[in-house]
Amino acid sequence: MEFYRRKKNVVTVRHGSDDEIVALVEIISPGNKSGRGAMRAFLEKAAFLLNKRIHMLVVDLFPPGRRDPNGIHGAIWEFVSEDGYRLPKRKPLTAVSYECNLGVRAYVEHFAVGEALVDMPLFLEPGGCVEVPLEKTYQRAFAEVPKRWRDALIGGNKP
Repeated sequence: MEFYRRKKNVVTVRHGSDDEIVALVEIISPGNKSGRGAMRAFLEKAAFLLNKRIHMLVVDLFPPGRRDPNGIHGAIWEFVSEDGYRLPKRKPLTAVSYECNLGVRAYVEHFAVGEALVDMPLFLEPGGCVEVPLEKTYQRAFAEVPKRWRDALIGGNKP
Protein backbone atom coordinates (compact mmCIF):
# COMPACT_ATOMS: atom_id res chain seq x y z
CA MET A 1 0.00 0.00 0.00
CA GLU A 2 2.94 2.36 0.50
CA PHE A 3 3.36 2.35 -3.30
CA TYR A 4 -0.13 3.85 -3.67
CA ARG A 5 0.49 6.50 -1.01
CA ARG A 6 3.51 7.80 -2.92
CA LYS A 7 1.67 8.09 -6.23
CA LYS A 8 0.68 11.57 -7.31
CA ASN A 9 -3.09 11.73 -7.53
CA VAL A 10 -3.77 15.43 -7.01
CA VAL A 11 -3.99 18.39 -9.38
CA THR A 12 -3.74 21.76 -7.65
CA VAL A 13 -5.22 24.95 -9.14
CA ARG A 14 -3.61 28.19 -8.00
CA HIS A 15 -4.68 31.80 -8.42
CA GLY A 16 -2.67 33.64 -11.06
CA SER A 17 -2.06 36.77 -9.03
CA ASP A 18 -0.87 35.42 -5.68
CA ASP A 19 -0.28 31.68 -6.28
CA GLU A 20 -2.78 30.79 -3.54
CA ILE A 21 -4.47 27.40 -3.92
CA VAL A 22 -8.11 27.89 -4.96
CA ALA A 23 -9.07 24.32 -5.89
CA LEU A 24 -7.82 20.82 -6.28
CA VAL A 25 -8.79 17.62 -8.01
CA GLU A 26 -8.06 14.41 -6.14
CA ILE A 27 -8.36 10.91 -7.56
CA ILE A 28 -8.80 8.49 -4.69
CA SER A 29 -6.27 5.67 -4.66
CA PRO A 30 -6.30 2.38 -2.75
CA GLY A 31 -3.73 3.99 -0.44
CA ASN A 32 -6.31 6.54 0.74
CA LYS A 33 -8.44 3.65 2.02
CA SER A 34 -5.65 1.25 3.04
CA GLY A 35 -5.97 1.67 6.77
CA ARG A 36 -7.58 3.65 9.53
CA GLY A 37 -4.65 6.08 9.66
CA ALA A 38 -4.57 6.65 5.90
CA MET A 39 -8.31 7.28 5.76
CA ARG A 40 -8.15 9.60 8.77
CA ALA A 41 -5.28 11.55 7.18
CA PHE A 42 -7.28 11.96 3.97
CA LEU A 43 -10.40 13.11 5.84
CA GLU A 44 -8.39 15.57 7.92
CA LYS A 45 -6.80 16.97 4.74
CA ALA A 46 -10.22 17.32 3.07
CA ALA A 47 -11.64 19.05 6.16
CA PHE A 48 -8.66 21.41 6.36
CA LEU A 49 -8.96 22.38 2.69
CA LEU A 50 -12.71 22.92 2.86
CA ASN A 51 -12.32 24.96 6.05
CA LYS A 52 -9.78 27.15 4.19
CA ARG A 53 -12.43 27.56 1.43
CA ILE A 54 -10.42 25.58 -1.09
CA HIS A 55 -12.82 23.95 -3.54
CA MET A 56 -12.37 20.25 -4.26
CA LEU A 57 -13.32 17.71 -6.90
CA VAL A 58 -12.91 14.17 -5.59
CA VAL A 59 -13.25 11.12 -7.85
CA ASP A 60 -13.48 7.67 -6.26
CA LEU A 61 -13.40 4.78 -8.72
CA PHE A 62 -13.11 2.14 -5.98
CA PRO A 63 -16.07 0.54 -4.23
CA PRO A 64 -16.83 1.49 -0.65
CA GLY A 65 -15.17 -0.51 2.08
CA ARG A 66 -15.36 -0.78 5.84
CA ARG A 67 -13.75 2.65 6.28
CA ASP A 68 -16.18 4.35 3.88
CA PRO A 69 -19.37 2.25 3.84
CA ASN A 70 -21.31 5.15 2.28
CA GLY A 71 -18.56 6.01 -0.19
CA ILE A 72 -15.89 8.65 0.00
CA HIS A 73 -18.43 11.48 -0.01
CA GLY A 74 -20.26 9.87 2.91
CA ALA A 75 -17.01 9.69 4.86
CA ILE A 76 -16.04 13.29 4.05
CA TRP A 77 -19.53 14.66 4.72
CA GLU A 78 -19.82 12.90 8.06
CA PHE A 79 -16.34 14.14 9.03
CA VAL A 80 -16.90 17.80 8.09
CA SER A 81 -20.59 18.24 8.91
CA GLU A 82 -21.54 15.39 11.23
CA ASP A 83 -24.54 14.81 8.94
CA GLY A 84 -25.21 11.36 7.59
CA TYR A 85 -25.19 10.39 3.94
CA ARG A 86 -26.50 7.23 2.31
CA LEU A 87 -24.80 5.84 -0.79
CA PRO A 88 -27.09 4.40 -3.48
CA LYS A 89 -26.46 0.63 -3.51
CA ARG A 90 -26.57 0.20 -7.28
CA LYS A 91 -24.15 3.05 -7.97
CA PRO A 92 -21.24 2.64 -5.55
CA LEU A 93 -18.65 4.86 -7.27
CA THR A 94 -18.55 8.60 -6.69
CA ALA A 95 -17.51 11.93 -8.17
CA VAL A 96 -18.18 14.89 -5.91
CA SER A 97 -17.45 18.57 -6.26
CA TYR A 98 -17.33 20.78 -3.19
CA GLU A 99 -18.09 24.48 -3.51
CA CYS A 100 -16.89 26.56 -0.55
CA ASN A 101 -18.38 29.85 0.51
CA LEU A 102 -19.77 30.60 3.96
CA GLY A 103 -20.65 26.92 4.02
CA VAL A 104 -19.82 23.91 1.88
CA ARG A 105 -22.12 22.66 -0.88
CA ALA A 106 -21.60 19.22 -2.41
CA TYR A 107 -22.52 18.25 -5.97
CA VAL A 108 -22.54 14.45 -5.97
CA GLU A 109 -22.78 12.03 -8.88
CA HIS A 110 -22.81 8.26 -8.40
CA PHE A 111 -22.17 5.66 -11.06
CA ALA A 112 -21.46 1.97 -11.47
CA VAL A 113 -18.70 0.08 -13.22
CA GLY A 114 -19.29 0.24 -16.97
CA GLU A 115 -21.19 3.53 -16.88
CA ALA A 116 -19.71 6.63 -18.43
CA LEU A 117 -18.31 9.25 -16.10
CA VAL A 118 -20.12 12.57 -16.14
CA ASP A 119 -18.57 15.99 -16.54
CA MET A 120 -18.14 17.55 -13.10
CA PRO A 121 -17.82 21.16 -11.99
CA LEU A 122 -14.56 22.33 -10.48
CA PHE A 123 -15.28 25.50 -8.57
CA LEU A 124 -12.62 28.21 -8.77
CA GLU A 125 -14.69 30.67 -6.75
CA PRO A 126 -18.14 30.55 -5.17
CA GLY A 127 -20.63 30.39 -8.03
CA GLY A 128 -17.89 30.09 -10.67
CA CYS A 129 -16.71 26.78 -12.07
CA VAL A 130 -15.23 25.03 -15.06
CA GLU A 131 -16.44 21.67 -16.31
CA VAL A 132 -13.99 18.77 -15.97
CA PRO A 133 -14.61 16.20 -18.75
CA LEU A 134 -13.99 13.02 -16.73
CA GLU A 135 -15.09 10.43 -19.31
CA LYS A 136 -13.26 12.09 -22.20
CA THR A 137 -10.11 12.41 -20.07
CA TYR A 138 -10.35 8.76 -18.98
CA GLN A 139 -10.83 7.54 -22.55
CA ARG A 140 -7.90 9.62 -23.80
CA ALA A 141 -5.61 8.35 -21.02
CA PHE A 142 -6.73 4.73 -21.52
CA ALA A 143 -5.96 4.99 -25.24
CA GLU A 144 -2.32 5.71 -24.30
CA VAL A 145 -1.98 2.55 -22.22
CA PRO A 146 0.02 -0.07 -24.16
CA LYS A 147 -2.29 -2.43 -26.06
CA ARG A 148 -1.05 -5.44 -24.11
CA TRP A 149 -2.22 -3.91 -20.82
CA ARG A 150 -5.46 -2.53 -22.29
CA ASP A 151 -6.29 -6.06 -23.47
CA ALA A 152 -5.42 -7.48 -20.04
CA LEU A 153 -7.64 -4.93 -18.31
CA ILE A 154 -10.66 -5.51 -20.53
CA GLY A 155 -10.22 -9.25 -20.93
CA GLY A 156 -9.12 -9.14 -24.56
CA ASN A 157 -12.26 -7.28 -25.69
CA LYS A 158 -12.20 -3.87 -27.31
CA PRO A 159 -13.75 -1.01 -25.28
